[in-house]
Amino acid sequence: MAQSAFYIPSINLIGAGCLATAVGQIQGYGFKRALIVTDKVLNDIGLAGRVAKLLGEAGIAAAVFDGAQPNPTVGNVEAGLALLRRHEGDCVIALGGGSPIDCAKGIALCATNGGSITQYEGVDKSAKPQLPLIAINTTAGTASEMTRFCIITDESRHIKMAIVDRHTTPILSVNDPDLMIGMPASLTAATGMDALTHAVEAYVSIAATPITDACALKAIRLISQNLRQAVHHGGDVAAREQMAYAQFLAGMAFNNASLGYVHAMAHQLGGFYDLPHGVCNAVLLPHVEAFNSRVAAERLADVAEAMGVDVTNLTPKSAADAALKAIRQLSADIGIPAGLRSLGVKVIDIPTLAANALKDACGLTNPVQASQAEIENIYAEAM
Repeated sequence: MAQSAFYIPSINLIGAGCLATAVGQIQGYGFKRALIVTDKVLNDIGLAGRVAKLLGEAGIAAAVFDGAQPNPTVGNVEAGLALLRRHEGDCVIALGGGSPIDCAKGIALCATNGGSITQYEGVDKSAKPQLPLIAINTTAGTASEMTRFCIITDESRHIKMAIVDRHTTPILSVNDPDLMIGMPASLTAATGMDALTHAVEAYVSIAATPITDACALKAIRLISQNLRQAVHHGGDVAAREQMAYAQFLAGMAFNNASLGYVHAMAHQLGGFYDLPHGVCNAVLLPHVEAFNSRVAAERLADVAEAMGVDVTNLTPKSAADAALKAIRQLSADIGIPAGLRSLGVKVIDIPTLAANALKDACGLTNPVQASQAEIENIYAEAM
């Protein structure tokens, strides 16, 4: 086995009520002026104000930037960076799901490295650590609060840039399920399937290790056991907490084993049509893994077992097929659309989407490398 590295924030708080603990931790760092990066919804419902108040009581002056869009853009990063500089902030606090956290990462990285976030597309392109970033997660899916991945839409090119950089790793991650109780069922479903995709792609990745394997399989098991309950009974704190652990474990897996063509392809759908990332992943996942099953059937058999399928008397191929069936059933049970056509994806755009997907860094660790025609065919089958 080749050498491997394992990236994770220094401190990670998980569990009901841990937001209050996090504020004490932030105070202990000695920060004085924070920029809270969030979205308009979380600001409007008062959550950003609540965090700002807690920080103020701890002696930290906070300004709020609520301009992070569902698929954060280069423009969002630039606007937030301008406010950070006006506020003379010494740290960035991300509040929200993957979109505000990714936006915050872009702001913090550019604050110390200069230039445009477009300069950092790819792997480890920055020279300096970002401004200290604390990530408070409000969804159970993206794991952006603890990863080195930052996904930003370049509006001029209509593509999502994958920025994979050790310097975007937060110094502190916070997963308080009390902040996730009010999450709508549709968002719970989408982010939960995003987490499942992270775990499955990391498990079949060519960069997988025994550490990432353990994290991925436990994440798959927890998601299979808790996602339906979290979607249909959103007030269930126990299910929310288990999903918080699951998405974090999935993050530990893909942050170090990376991903595959599901994400490479989903990024293009998000950049081209501004579609929800988790939904795109959910629709594409069984189709990409069907393609991968030619070389990864035994790994997909493990996925099936983790999802509760009895694979005792099944061949690897049959067990892999059972994994795909279980993934489709979970998606259907929580209301995920069955195909890309219902999301507004157009067949005429498939060649462009496929060409861009092949340039995405996430595809480098897919278990089998595909041609342009093969990626086009996966998109077509997912329609």
